[in-house]
Amino acid sequence: MSTETLVNWLEKSTELGILSREILQAIAGEMEMTTFPPGFRVVIEDTPVTNLYILERGQADRYRSKQPGLMWASSLLPGAIVNLSALQRSQPADSRIIARTECQFWVISADRWYSLLKRYPRITEAYAERLAAKLEQLEAEIAYERERQNALRSYLVPRARRGVIGNSRYAVKLRQQIRTASSDSRSVLISGEPGLEKDNLAALIHFGSHRRNEPIIQIKSALLQSNGAELFGRLGGKPGLLEWLGEGTLILNDVQELPAQLCPQIQQLLTEGTYTPVVKEGQIPRPPRSTNARIILISEIVQPKLDKLTQHKIKVPSLRVRKADLEAQVNYYLNIIGRKKKLVKPQVTREAIRRLQAYDFPGNLQELQGMVDRALVQAQGSRVLTEEVFWAQAKKQKFRLNLLNIYPKFRQFLRSDWYPDRVNYWFTTWVFALVVIILFVAPQDRQHNFALNIFWAWWWPLILLLFPIIGRLWCAFCPFMIYGEIVQKLSLKIFPRTLNQWPRKQAEKWGGWFLFGLFTLIFLWEELWNLENTAYLSSCLLLLITAGAVIFSLIFERRFWCRYLCPIGGMNGLFAKLSIIELRAQQGTCAAECSTYQCYKGGPALGEGLTTNGCPIYSHPAQLTDNKDCVLCMTCLKACPHRSVELNLRPPGIELWTTHVPHSYEVALLFLLLSGIYLHRLPEINDLLGLGINLDQFIPHLGLSLAVLIIPPMIPLVAYAVMQAIYRLGQAESIPFTSYKPLSFVSLAYGYLPLVWGGSLAHYWRLGLQEGGRVIPVTFATFGQIRDDLPSFIGDPAVISFLQGLTLIVSLLITIFVTQKIANRSIKSLIPQHLASLCLMVSLWYAIVGT
Repeated sequence: MSTETLVNWLEKSTELGILSREILQAIAGEMEMTTFPPGFRVVIEDTPVTNLYILERGQADRYRSKQPGLMWASSLLPGAIVNLSALQRSQPADSRIIARTECQFWVISADRWYSLLKRYPRITEAYAERLAAKLEQLEAEIAYERERQNALRSYLVPRARRGVIGNSRYAVKLRQQIRTASSDSRSVLISGEPGLEKDNLAALIHFGSHRRNEPIIQIKSALLQSNGAELFGRLGGKPGLLEWLGEGTLILNDVQELPAQLCPQIQQLLTEGTYTPVVKEGQIPRPPRSTNARIILISEIVQPKLDKLTQHKIKVPSLRVRKADLEAQVNYYLNIIGRKKKLVKPQVTREAIRRLQAYDFPGNLQELQGMVDRALVQAQGSRVLTEEVFWAQAKKQKFRLNLLNIYPKFRQFLRSDWYPDRVNYWFTTWVFALVVIILFVAPQDRQHNFALNIFWAWWWPLILLLFPIIGRLWCAFCPFMIYGEIVQKLSLKIFPRTLNQWPRKQAEKWGGWFLFGLFTLIFLWEELWNLENTAYLSSCLLLLITAGAVIFSLIFERRFWCRYLCPIGGMNGLFAKLSIIELRAQQGTCAAECSTYQCYKGGPALGEGLTTNGCPIYSHPAQLTDNKDCVLCMTCLKACPHRSVELNLRPPGIELWTTHVPHSYEVALLFLLLSGIYLHRLPEINDLLGLGINLDQFIPHLGLSLAVLIIPPMIPLVAYAVMQAIYRLGQAESIPFTSYKPLSFVSLAYGYLPLVWGGSLAHYWRLGLQEGGRVIPVTFATFGQIRDDLPSFIGDPAVISFLQGLTLIVSLLITIFVTQKIANRSIKSLIPQHLASLCLMVSLWYAIVGT
């Protein structure tokens, strides 16, 4: 390289360009080219300086010591001068220089440099001037930075408090979203319920990004002025936070509380990256200013407008869906609180974790932290934290009493082989077979066949009487399905195969209507062929239902018939909603601890769980919302390794106005059972109304039966139509009082359920207290021994009438109460439905008690 070219290069590309060309020519004459390989240590800190280096080609790194044990690195690019300051001040090298790539340096020895300084004092003077200029610039930068820090200090976020704790899929996804948002500078919207520490997630995004050395500030949206002056500044006046922030990060917290006037400016900030300072009246607005700050919005509710404008959307899951992380969260809080209070970290019992998992934590992480803090205070230095020190009450457990905790021996019995398998296979199977045989071969009327007497005068009254107490318990000992399971097991041994999975979609859609139709046919068969007083026909009915269970057990796995198609099961599931007993599971425990679903799928013994084949009707106890799909077989109780299953005592029918999900086919069955009560009293209704229809003739009998099945449900339908008409008149302001929109007919119809149950029980009181009391002489008559000296226990007609009337009145009052709870409306708005219930009760009174 010629001297002239080298001088030009020094003048344009190095700090020496402040010197005259004469001096630069002298310096160029003393320079020699040297090449260093990658990784070579060109200069070592704190050693005497022997040369001045000027990088001509390649890249090198400079390492300076900021404090003991900590080095600050920067890159050197062509034109950088090494050791200039040290030579000027005659001090050792203040940094380490390492070649990153092959580097070519122009080198001047220290002796030759000192000679140049003596020959040209202007070099020292120029360096002093340059140093003074740099010092002046540094002072200005320090003053600016001090003013900037003062402006931002009250808003600064010093650090992220903690990371995302836990290993659930929600925690893993949240960490991934934070990493993705940290990889660029685009805007972020973080939304979620209160107490989820969303501002901490925003800090994690900032400190995980390349902006980590820039400031991050947080502002509550509700505290901003409506014109946004503190954020955008004033034209010709005090700068705003965005200007002070530079390339830092702005967190706008609770943007749902943002003043409406500010929304357009925030939208402009998100879409264009610009803002407009506030102007006084009369001032001419200037063009918008751009900002390099990153914007992170935090909201507790969905913000549709802002959601569309932000590039990253993070929906923070609530703690109630992250129950698997709860134990890790508790241990984390125990660590930080214990460290702050200088306490030894205690152990948390499994029961305490289960109790916390059963709680929904409306306050989320903040509530949990406060709960752990209170538990440590209450524990008073104990090394073990039990469930008593955690003040958490599960909302869904309100008004519930777990009988399995109160009566441990009862729990042991339900987990034993006796319940229900031994009872079913050692007793129910043989008794049912005996009953069917006796119905066929013994005398055919109730006065001479004890099996027929037991079926109609004992089983029906007792099962109706017990529905509000034990729910669908009969299905756990149902002989229909016992024979279905026996045939299923035998067929699999003889013809090994894989049974079909349930066609759930079709079954959910049509199964309820199938059993409704089957029940309709049973009602007509019972009435038209005098089923209740004809033994072999009653036996045929039992065998037909058993045949359905057997056939579907040969085709499908488990108890498909019980779940979807059995008419008796459908009735049991409907009335079981009124029960004071429910089987449920602790949702938090199931979500956090269970990964095998033993109660649902079945499997080998785990923990304290036993080996089972899983729920026979594919119901998960943690997902039950009512009693319809639980047969109380206790398979889940036996299988659960986490002690999650509960058998609760509860207010009767509470599910009807809390967790219940209405279905149209259930409502159809409900009104069919209502009409069935009238069908059972058809001769009395015929006489009461003076119709004079000859019931011995099939066609008139069939016509009246169909009419009785159709007419009673019309009363609730008319009542609902009246309620809808009143509501429409209220909307049109045609009536002088406020009207409320009624719930759907399917939802409100469940209010009639207690009346249907009460009417059915009132009908069977007479059979139970009269013919049921003659079971001993009827038993002897079955075997040809007709005797008048055998004891009978027959209720007085007046007592029976009293019980029938009392049952109807009580069921009417319960119906009114349940209707009010379901509708959650004023009693005035539900008068048409209450009048319909009264009309039905009065008509049932005349049909049952009055005859």
